[in-house]
Parts: sequence; structure tokens; C-alpha cells
Amino acid sequence: MIHADVRTSILITLLLLLIAQVFFNPVLLSAIFALILLCLFFSFKDEAKAVSKIWTFALTILALVTIYFSYNSFIGIEAGVAVLSTFLFAKALETKNKRDVIILFNFALFVGASSFLYSQSIWMAIVIVLCLFSCLIGLYRLQTSEFKQAQNQSSALKTDAKHVGKFLILALPFFILLFIFFPRLPPLWHIPIPEQKSVTGMSDSMSPGDIAELSQSSSLAFRIIGNMNKLPARNELYWRAMVLDQYDGRTWTSSFVNQQPVFTNTISRKTKQGFDYQYLAADSRVMWIMGLEKSIPKDPQYQLKQDWGISPIRSITRNQPITLHWLGDAQLQGQGASNPEFLEKINTQIPEQLDKKSRQFALDMFQKSGQRPDRYVHNILQWYKRNNFAYTLTPGLLGGNRIDEFLFQSRQGFCEHYASSFAMLMRYVGIPARIVVGYQGGQLALDRASWEVRQLDAHAWTEVQLNGKWQRIDPTAIIAPQRIDGGMQNYIKNDRSILGNKEQKWKYRQFSMMKNMRIWSDYASFQWQSKVVGYDAEKQQSWLSKLGLKTAYASTLILLSSILFVVILYFTWIYYRDRQQGSAYERVIQRFSKQLEAPLRKQPAETFFTWMHRLADVIEEDEHMIFIQIAEHYQQQRFSMAQNDQKLKQFKEMLKTCAYALKNKRKHLS
Repeated sequence: MIHADVRTSILITLLLLLIAQVFFNPVLLSAIFALILLCLFFSFKDEAKAVSKIWTFALTILALVTIYFSYNSFIGIEAGVAVLSTFLFAKALETKNKRDVIILFNFALFVGASSFLYSQSIWMAIVIVLCLFSCLIGLYRLQTSEFKQAQNQSSALKTDAKHVGKFLILALPFFILLFIFFPRLPPLWHIPIPEQKSVTGMSDSMSPGDIAELSQSSSLAFRIIGNMNKLPARNELYWRAMVLDQYDGRTWTSSFVNQQPVFTNTISRKTKQGFDYQYLAADSRVMWIMGLEKSIPKDPQYQLKQDWGISPIRSITRNQPITLHWLGDAQLQGQGASNPEFLEKINTQIPEQLDKKSRQFALDMFQKSGQRPDRYVHNILQWYKRNNFAYTLTPGLLGGNRIDEFLFQSRQGFCEHYASSFAMLMRYVGIPARIVVGYQGGQLALDRASWEVRQLDAHAWTEVQLNGKWQRIDPTAIIAPQRIDGGMQNYIKNDRSILGNKEQKWKYRQFSMMKNMRIWSDYASFQWQSKVVGYDAEKQQSWLSKLGLKTAYASTLILLSSILFVVILYFTWIYYRDRQQGSAYERVIQRFSKQLEAPLRKQPAETFFTWMHRLADVIEEDEHMIFIQIAEHYQQQRFSMAQNDQKLKQFKEMLKTCAYALKNKRKHLS
């Protein structure tokens, strides 16, 4: 029969594995695992009602069928780990003896390690470490359960966790040394990390409400690593994703022209300003690299597009920092020169049967501006500013003539509304214009060594072709300059009305709480990914070279020396601990033993009572009594709860008498 403490460890271990995999397994499979846990709980609670083999078989088959219909296979990362987990839970249902429990806990350790194939995040690591801890507690309980006295579950768990925790703490220095110094080798084979069904963030199109929805999320979009002092001012931090230049009256999309690659040798710079920085996406599955405007990739795995967008040449499976170079003021030589008429046609297209009022308004304003594009742009921006336009995340729905309704009725919108309407007002008078989507602003990270850009910083702005060059014009900066100058986070904090009129307080509290939690969570995840998961052979060599270790022999020597030092440190600590933890009586006995000749000293396996009787046999019979008395005195005081200095002093005097008797015996023999 399995001890109650061991059964508790089994339940905790399986629960932790379920938590680790719940976001990756199919919903039905997680429900089956939860049902198995429930069955185990009631069977452990009532030992007379064990789970029948029919239920075990049925639940296992149902889980396997779920896996097959979810993944169409039993082979692969996701399907393979799910099958292993299924067999683990099935094994738990039929566990009856000590041998089964040992197999179960060792199997759980393997399944826990396999969960890292789903994710290598810090939160997955925490759950798996807790699972490891629970397994070790279970194995410890399995060995000690027959000798333990009855305790309540809470106190027993606390005691066992304390013992296992000590073992892990003692082993921790060895793990750290091996992690730092053990040679990092490239993998012998490649394991493809599974892709999830959905990716949050920017898409390759823009419809009303898309960016506004993103801007209510505080999740991390990407991180910029580098010298933060070299970043431009916040109002110039436009993180470019892609250009949208085709509009059908509702949705903006990107034409194939923008996706054509550009060779970096076609880039000309007027100045030599610029710097290198690294881009690290929160999700490696995002298709576009968000870089500062006029940035080029330094990694040959990435290519620059005609619209200054950056994308990988092939699918990237690992989320690693991407080095980019910001050019500052740069232009593409001959951009669009191959077919300027075609490019102008794309960027001046308008839906013919929509928004006639806006079209007439644009023509009138263009005439009043003397048909000068630069003056016309200025007048349109001032018109936005004068006519009480409002910036809000909840602008409401628009009908078929979206531009008309926005400009002359609602006058409430988000950046996408302003960028879209401004671009169309340009196109109505024949000025090429397009939409750029990406992010704007961001915040300095907690370590002040990186820059965090979140989904709420998602932004859309307009580019207008003036004098043959594309120029960024952001109408949102006219309507809500605080959004550009201070960032979206500060803007929401200072003006909660942009969240909408309904339940503003609740929305802000929810937003603020989630934002703060995510800031700390993202910071911890970044440190984990960069310092632990990202500690590859290159970083190891770089770090060791800073210590002056430039060869494998030197690092191996340091590793072995460090391990030897830790071992010596452990033994030294154990020695002094034993000395300090020993009672005053033990220390007195040790000093007394050292004064004697080697044959008369106390042996390691010898009790004090036996030792005293052995010494008594050495001397005259009339002096035996003092040795018997001191042995009895020690027995009484050593295990007594009320020890005092007076009794200890008496014990010392008795030992002196014994030493005098042994000394006299030696003189008599000589």
C-alpha cells in the first residue's frame, strides 16, 4: 500500500505537469488529464475504491484519439510530448506498489524535461523546477515513510521539503559551475520548435479597429538592445514594419512592389550619423522586423525591402537578437525609377464611388492652397487641428463612406483613422500617399539598458511624396501631441478618456495592473532568455575570454579547480558545523580523549558508556566507581532537557578524577 504522503506527492507532481502543458495541449486532452487527477484524488482518499482497469483503458484511449485528431499524427514535438504525458497519467492510475511509484516519479522527471520543447520561458522553468522538487520529495518520502511518525499533511510536507531543499542547495554550486564552464557544443541534430496557431501583433493589412485593439494590450511587442543614449528623441522613435498602399474603401493592403528586395549598395547617405542596435522580438513568429526608419540588417539572413521594411529570407526558428544599423538621413538611389508612372498610379488610387464629400472638400482645399502640395499639406493639418477632432480608442463603427463619416460626422478616431483619412485627402488631389504601420515610442526598461516597445505602442502614420521624396507626416501628432511626445503609456495615464466613456475607472485599473505585471514579467523573461537560455558557445567564449581563459584547456582546468574548491569548502563547513552543533559535553569529551594515549582514546563507533567501562578495566578495582558514575551522569545530562552549567562543571571535575586515575596507573606500570 502506498503511504499517504507519497500519494500527495504524486498528485502535486501531476498537477504541476498539467499546469506546464495546459496552454499547449488541446483543450479536450487537458480536460482528460484533469479528470484523471480527480479520479486519483478520490481513489487516494478512499483506499478501498481503486480506479478500475476499464476506466484506465478508456481514458487512455480517449486521450490518444484526441491527440491523433488534433495533430494527425503521433510523431512530432507536440504530439510526442502529449503521448508521453498520456502514458504518465495512465501509469499513475495503475500505480499500486513501491516499484510503480519509483517508475512513475522517474517518468515524471523525463516528461517534465520534455515540456521545455514547448517553451523555454522563465515561467515554464519555474513550473518544471517545482515539478522536479515534488518528484524528489516523493522519492524521499518513499524511502522514509516506513520510519516516520504520524504527522499532518502540512507539517509533513514542510519537513520533507526542508530536507530535499538542503540537498538541492548543496548541489546548486556544482550546477552553476558546470553551466558556466562546461564546453558548449552545437546540437548534433535540429529539433524544430512547434509553431502556434495564431500570432498576435501586426498583420499585413489594416482595417478599422485593428490598431486600436492592439493599443489596449500591454503585452511586449519587441525589445531594443544597445546604447540607449544614441536613440533619437521619443517623438522620432518610429518603428517601421511595412507600407500599405492599396485601399478598397475598407482595408489597406501592401502591393507586391513593396516586397521587392533592395541591395544595400543602392543606399546613399548625406551624413554619417547612425549606430548599431539589436532588435529582439517577443514572438519569433512575427514576420516583420520592427526597426527605426532607415535601418538596414547586418545579418545576411535578413533582407531590406523596397519600402524600408526588413524580413527574414527564410523561416527563423530561434528567437535571437537581430543586429540592425540605423542610417539616419538616407535615401534609396533610384527608388521607383524603373517605372515611376506605375508607382504613382498605385499610390494615387482611390475608390471611385465612395466618399464624394471628402473628395470635393480636398479639391476645394487644394484650390485654396494655390495647388501647391506643401501648402496643401499644411492647410489640411491645420484643418484637423481647428475642427475639434478627438483621439480615442473607442471611436465607434463607421458605415460605407468611412472617410466622409469620420471627417464630417464622428470626428473621433485612432491613429489609423487619421492616417487613412489624411492619405486619401492627399490622393484625391493627385499627391502620392501611403500608410506605414509599426510602433511609435516605447519605454526604458527596468535595467535602463534596453528599450521596451509594447502592443499599446502600435501606430499608423502617413508618408507623402513631395518633391520626389517620401516624407513622413503624422496627423496624430497634430490631434494628440502628448501621444507622440510622451508615449502611449503616459498618455493613457494622464488622459483616461481615450479608453472610452464607459467604465473608464475599471478599464484603467485593469490596464494599469496588467501593464505593471507585464513589465516585471517581461523583464524577468528577458534576463532569463539572455543570461540562461541564450548562453550559447559564442557567449560562453566571450565571457571566458574576459576572464583571460582563451583555450579549452584553461577553462577545463578552472572547472576542475572550482569543483575541487567547492568540495573542500563543503567538507570544511561540515567539520566546523559538527563542532559548533556538538554539545558542550561532546567538546569536553573530545578534549579529554586527546589527552590520553592512542589505545585509550574513544573510538568513532564507541559510545561514552562503553568507553568508560573499557577505561575502568584498565585501572584498579577500587577506582572503578568513578568511571561508572561519570557514565551514568553523562547518560542523565546528555538527554535531559534541563542542562545547566553547574552539572557541566561537575562533569569536568569527574573527568579530571578519571584522568588522574589513569595517570597513576601509567606511573604504577612504569
